[in-house]
Amino acid sequence: RHSRTVPIQTELNIAFFFALIHVTAEVEETLKRIQTHKGVIGTIVVNAEGIPIRTTLDNSTTVQYAGLLHQLTMKARSTVRDIDPQNDLTFLRIRSKKHEIMVAPDKEYMLIVIQNPSE
Repeated sequence: RHSRTVPIQTELNIAFFFALIHVTAEVEETLKRIQTHKGVIGTIVVNAEGIPIRTTLDNSTTVQYAGLLHQLTMKARSTVRDIDPQNDLTFLRIRSKKHEIMVAPDKEYMLIVIQNPSE
């Protein structure tokens, strides 16, 4: 018997597909509505651990955005609370030359929307 480690990418892919099952119809409708807005490139729902559970983007893009934005949002939330322990982060918007990224964090989930700001 020899042990072998599963690459993190494979673990994320497995978690991603199993977690997709748990998204409700109401959430699906909301995501579809957001996706129809002009300029929206994609949406991602991430769980508290930073694992994407719903996306309209390809898998590699989803894993990249989910991981990086989960870290950034947790840091921003921590900063807001360090400034005022009674406060909390409710929304994060990042605008670059190419895209605008909006993050709506909640207790258990985080919604990420990527859009083209010129449209």
